Amino acid sequence: MIEFSSLLGFSHTHCVAICAVLVPLNLLATLQTIVLTGLERLSWVWKTAGLASLCAGIMVLHVLTWFLIGVIAIQTFVLLTLGSVCLGVNLWAVFHPQSLRRILVSLGQVVLRTV
Repeated sequence: MIEFSSLLGFSHTHCVAICAVLVPLNLLATLQTIVLTGLERLSWVWKTAGLASLCAGIMVLHVLTWFLIGVIAIQTFVLLTLGSVCLGVNLWAVFHPQSLRRILVSLGQVVLRTV
C-alpha cells in the first residue's frame, strides 16, 4: 500500500518535473478536446477528455499537496486555476457538447468577420 507521506514527498521533490509535464499536456489535451467537439467527433471527445481530465485532476491534487504544507504562492493559484479550468472544459465537452459547439461556432463567425 502506498503511504500518503511518501506520495507527498514525491510530489514536492519532483515538482518542477511534474509541472513541466502536466502543464503542456493539460493544455494540448484540452485543446484537442475542444477541436474534436467543434468537429463533432464525439467518440473521440470522450477519449481525449478522459485523458485531459486525468491530467487536470493530477495537477489539482499536486497543487493541493503544496497547500497542505502551507505553501501559498502565486504559482500554486495559477496552476490550480489552470487545472480547474481544463477540468471544467473537459467535463463540459463530455456532458453538454452541443452548447460548447454552439459557442465555438459563434466564436469562429466573429473571427471570420474581423479578418
